[in-house]
Amino acid sequence: MHDEAESQGLLTLGVEEEYLLVDAVEPRTVEAVEEVFDRVPEEFRESVQHEYMRSQIETASPPQLELSELHRSLTRLRSVIATAAEQAGTRLLAVGAAPATGPNVRVVDNPRYHRMRERFGDLAPGGGMCGMHVHVSVPDPETGVQILNHLRPWLPIFQAATVNSPIFGGHDTGYSSWRSVLWERWPSVGPAPYLHSFEHYETLVSDMVASGAMLDQGMLYWYARLSAAYPTVEIRMGDVCPTLDDATLLAALARALVATLLADVREGKPAPDVPHPLLMAAHWRAAHDGLEGLNIDMATREPRPAWRLMRQLFDYVRPELERHGDLEMTTVLMGRLRAHGTGAARQRAILAQQGSVADVVDWLARTTAGKATTA
Repeated sequence: MHDEAESQGLLTLGVEEEYLLVDAVEPRTVEAVEEVFDRVPEEFRESVQHEYMRSQIETASPPQLELSELHRSLTRLRSVIATAAEQAGTRLLAVGAAPATGPNVRVVDNPRYHRMRERFGDLAPGGGMCGMHVHVSVPDPETGVQILNHLRPWLPIFQAATVNSPIFGGHDTGYSSWRSVLWERWPSVGPAPYLHSFEHYETLVSDMVASGAMLDQGMLYWYARLSAAYPTVEIRMGDVCPTLDDATLLAALARALVATLLADVREGKPAPDVPHPLLMAAHWRAAHDGLEGLNIDMATREPRPAWRLMRQLFDYVRPELERHGDLEMTTVLMGRLRAHGTGAARQRAILAQQGSVADVVDWLARTTAGKATTA
């Protein structure tokens, strides 16, 4: 199947998700990653790993060609981790940042994390920041770099679709993704620059490590980068999504976009050299408004309703959605996202109805475990 797919130029897809661990009763984060990890069945251990803070845990799906298989894989992983968390006396949350205040959480006992803590201090406040990373296969690093250039104008609308952290420290921050605001304080976070070649990419990475802004290549936190471990482009600016429907939709759109841009690269079409300040403005707008407000149309440089830009993205990649066999499923999932709203909108709806951060955390826990679908 994989050989046949490769001969047709189909791309594989994988997703990493980071989760927060909170107390079984109160909404505060807890240092429980070791207790949860110990309860993960052996056959799933390769797909589960520690994150930076002791109140976080991460999963990584195997690469898939079929979108339905990716959804099944992510469903199994969430279910396994949610069950392990429950057995450890905690709850698993797919949320971008800790909604409630709590005691300081320590980093995982890992030499690299301790070095990060020593050098960068309190850049990761609260219980940790949880994102979603989508990996899409590319034929080689040189092509991958050109795809990164073509991706730059599209990533703000991806970010707008993933917003899922409006509440931090027990109150609404006024942003749809407060994680994005916290995350941008790290010196290696932001849109990838316009890159001339893979050699240029490697030189920039080396220079950033030499500057002290990164310990190593793993700390290259551009919104899209080449994976250091896999032959993929990694899109990584978004909050972890509350539902797997949302995560699957964004993963499918990411693959279709990379496939569309791959054709442009092979045809020699130049990538639009979008000014960095405009990209920063669009990403700020995405973090602030999500899909419920405005974002920047990179073609006209004017604000437009974010949902209209989301639909524009869907229409642009529609041929590749169809070629990969994803069109029917993504059409349904797009309709669900439009009906229910982003994770940020759904959290705010709960606050408006019930006025309690604890109620938001309860909903996030049920949703993460697959026990709730609507706010």
